[in-house]
Amino acid sequence: MRILVTGAAGFIASHLCEKLRDLGHEVVGLDNFNDYYSPALKRLNASDLKAKGIDVIEIDLNDNLQTVFKNPYDYIYHLAAQPGISAETPLSDYVTNNIFATQNLLDAVAKYNPNLKSFINIATSSVYGLVANVDENVPAKPISFYGSTKLAAEQLVLGQQRLGKLKACSIRLYSVYGPRERPEKLYTKLIENLYSDKPFPLFEGSVKHERSFTYVGDIVDGLVAIIGKEEEVNGEIINLGTDEVHTTQEGINLVEEIMHKKLIVDHKPARKGDQEKTSAVIDKARKLLDYEPKVTFKKGLEQQVQWYLDKFTSSL
Repeated sequence: MRILVTGAAGFIASHLCEKLRDLGHEVVGLDNFNDYYSPALKRLNASDLKAKGIDVIEIDLNDNLQTVFKNPYDYIYHLAAQPGISAETPLSDYVTNNIFATQNLLDAVAKYNPNLKSFINIATSSVYGLVANVDENVPAKPISFYGSTKLAAEQLVLGQQRLGKLKACSIRLYSVYGPRERPEKLYTKLIENLYSDKPFPLFEGSVKHERSFTYVGDIVDGLVAIIGKEEEVNGEIINLGTDEVHTTQEGINLVEEIMHKKLIVDHKPARKGDQEKTSAVIDKARKLLDYEPKVTFKKGLEQQVQWYLDKFTSSL
């Protein structure tokens, strides 16, 4: 199969590209290498992909995409997005990179790749709002620019499916962690600060937050399981995560244990837009995708710590 992956130099998408290639598919990656976080880290991911025979085309999804579609694809995995809930990121960035970019990609598919087997939109549990412990039938109640614009993007994709213009599904991910996690996300930042003995910014109340922390390899297994099941998942919204829940404090304790170090804490005021609890209801994923997360929380964190030590400290 020939497969297009957007946001390919990012955290989850880079793992997905590698898995698809390992399964024998032809993979084309797209990324605009924007500076929301260090483009150098994305290029590090892209170099790992190139070593596996996967080239990442540098292009913005809001640009003319005709050259991307000179040869048709069987599947598109759309992971490119403006992430995070930083107060420093304006609404316009979320609208441009989550809504406009998704619509421009859909327009290109309609024009250049009408016989696509499936468009797999990657969404987020953030659409559910403060508490995400419900199934896919519960109305979304996002509380952040990120959640709101990702919900809009999801509905743009599913709107085209409802009109019969393409086959599509949307996958809502839960608290993904593991090697290549973005540098501002919890565990990469935690590992870095522990290693360097730097104070770690801890937002008020966050240690009690409950999360369905899901290892990236389990998420990727769920995503690749869609191939060949496009009829079964057509038009569906599917939660993908783990129904095992841990607090942020439990995660901190585990990383301290793995690294044999104690965290220096820099207490910060509560952060607007943070979810209080996520607990993935994955009955539909189990039924439609035979999905079952396998990696334990500790094992996944050990993998992430080792990745950080290998990539960023081996030359020190």
